[in-house]
Amino acid sequence: MASTCANPLLLEWIKEIYDLAKERNSKGVTTYKRAYDSMKACPLTFSHPSEAQQLDGIGPKICDRLTEKLKEHCEANGLPAPKKSRGKARKRMSAEDLVNGEDSAVPLAKKPRKAKPYVPSLRSGPYALIVALSSMPEESLQSLSKKELVDLAQPYCDSSFTVPSESGKFYTAWNSMTTLVNKDLVQEKGRPLRRYALTEDGWEVARRINAVRAGEIGGNATKRSKNRHGSGSPNNPGGKAHTGHANSRFLDLEGDFEEEEEASRLLATSSASAKKPKQPQPTSSPAGQRLGGAPIDKYGTFSKSKTQEPPVAPTRNLVELLSSPEPDSAPGIPWASSTFDQDSRSLTSRPASKSLQQTHMPPTSKSTLQATNKIPMPPAHSSDTVSTLPTFDPILLAPGTFTVHLVLDNREVRTKEDRDYIAEELIKKGTKPLVRPLELGDFFWVAKCHDSDLLSRYGEEGSEICLDWIVERKRLDDLVGSITDGRFQEQKFRLRRSGVKNVIYLIEEFSLSSEKSTKFHEAIQTAIASTQVVNGYFVKRTEKLDETIRYLARMTKMLKSLYESKPLYLIPTKALTPTTYLPLLSHLRTHPSHVDKSYHITYPSFALLSSKSDTLTLRDVFLKMLMCTRGISGDKALAIQKHWGTPRAFIDAFEACATQKEREAMIETRLGGTVGRAKIKGVLGAKVAGVWGEAGSV
Repeated sequence: MASTCANPLLLEWIKEIYDLAKERNSKGVTTYKRAYDSMKACPLTFSHPSEAQQLDGIGPKICDRLTEKLKEHCEANGLPAPKKSRGKARKRMSAEDLVNGEDSAVPLAKKPRKAKPYVPSLRSGPYALIVALSSMPEESLQSLSKKELVDLAQPYCDSSFTVPSESGKFYTAWNSMTTLVNKDLVQEKGRPLRRYALTEDGWEVARRINAVRAGEIGGNATKRSKNRHGSGSPNNPGGKAHTGHANSRFLDLEGDFEEEEEASRLLATSSASAKKPKQPQPTSSPAGQRLGGAPIDKYGTFSKSKTQEPPVAPTRNLVELLSSPEPDSAPGIPWASSTFDQDSRSLTSRPASKSLQQTHMPPTSKSTLQATNKIPMPPAHSSDTVSTLPTFDPILLAPGTFTVHLVLDNREVRTKEDRDYIAEELIKKGTKPLVRPLELGDFFWVAKCHDSDLLSRYGEEGSEICLDWIVERKRLDDLVGSITDGRFQEQKFRLRRSGVKNVIYLIEEFSLSSEKSTKFHEAIQTAIASTQVVNGYFVKRTEKLDETIRYLARMTKMLKSLYESKPLYLIPTKALTPTTYLPLLSHLRTHPSHVDKSYHITYPSFALLSSKSDTLTLRDVFLKMLMCTRGISGDKALAIQKHWGTPRAFIDAFEACATQKEREAMIETRLGGTVGRAKIKGVLGAKVAGVWGEAGSV
């Protein structure tokens, strides 16, 4: 049969492609059958396979495969490879036209433009499915069931193949299988148990992906390793930076996670015909922002803003660990004011000593927990009085005696029915969280001692030490609710009082109704900007819960490398009181003799200090009462509380006014020298007077 054809070799190779497609039950069987019939009936002799595109059923892909087989044939037989002709395009001819004797006398049709090759996004559903299917040998003709395929593909995908990304939605990463089947990259066969395998086109995509993953990623990873650890790095001229070193202000938050992000860029460029010089790309939205601060990468804590100044940090995705704002010093914080000297409440059931000096049991020589020399605290100066900070023996936890753990609030759930989803996904990513109710925040990190009795030998409770990182997660609908009911300001107020150095507000995207989205759009943007600029907190935005979980896993990995290689200094609980806690932390973090040390408190002490009601003083309650009035922010409440120390003094001041007009103007008159956000104008002052100055109002 092949001997009567004008192109027997091409016909034989098309027959091989056709037989293979029939064996694999591919959707391209019909196309290959048409190509075979056209070539069989063609009386013309072709000098190059590309000329066969004029035949019905033969397109660029089949011609490319025939060209490859022709090259192999010429190399095997020592023949010169024919060159591709560059004549005008000819009309596509069917088998009937060839039989009837119609040839190229008729004007030829324009050659269709070649479609771009399909390139799935990195760590998307199609990407993971193709990588999983390509793990089988190409010649084996094996196929996988849905369960087998999902188990193999899940590690390569950021979205779940079994659970929707949001409650109320029904699409998972498995829905991308429909796209692959429609593009003829995956063939589906079998009923009722469906099985899946790659087609010829699917294997071409898989080979491009695997080439990028195996080759180009390795080369770039080597370059990044040299830049990160080598002596020639512009950001590290002295060689490898140890995370425990005092001068290491930046820490790589990416680690091994960066390789997969690089793969996406390499995969896209490998299939493009035009090569362009590589330039740094802006972080994809949604990204975290911190206005007026250091840049953040899209994993982490900082991101680039259009209006920000040129970044001081290196261009790599690094976290500036010393850039977080310090808590306000004692002069500006009424609850840490020196006028609270008489409040000697301790956080333990035992009374505090007269001098607030700690007396520990002498440590044994074999103990890994050590007590250092006493640290005398100089007085913290205030605008009114001077408060003496306590003297204490810090307890030293040597490296290797503890591990860093993520603490998850048990009220953070995906849905009411699926309460363990976050913890289970974190475990899959190598982070096993401690689940418990948290007094403050939604995610927290602690250093847990290997020996649970170490701290108890020094009179401390528990075996966990709080670290200076906390995350407050807000889904977009929850953010709107907290803004309207006032919880948003109250939570930031408590975060400020907690003394935690690094506060991260994690805002998770969620589908809002068009009415609510329009109504609260400005309120949401204002709340985010206020959190960044006014409060100085870092804002990280994620698209869905799965991205939030990946971010927490990366943060845990980063904090492990940061803390587990250096000692921790523990402030004894007996040295802590609500009035001296924040001034003490401010002194330890800013004084030159302590700035290179990391001071912390135990988790039970932190929980007690962060409680909503356990440690509230009269002035704290007064501030919260003032902030219940619409328009009174934290700064305005602080200005009022600083001038009138108690609610009784505030009410007496209104009662001393002779007329209603004098009462309405009292706050503006007495606080006339206040500037900035703390300034209270006449209308707002009259509003406060209506609440506090009327007879029987309070």
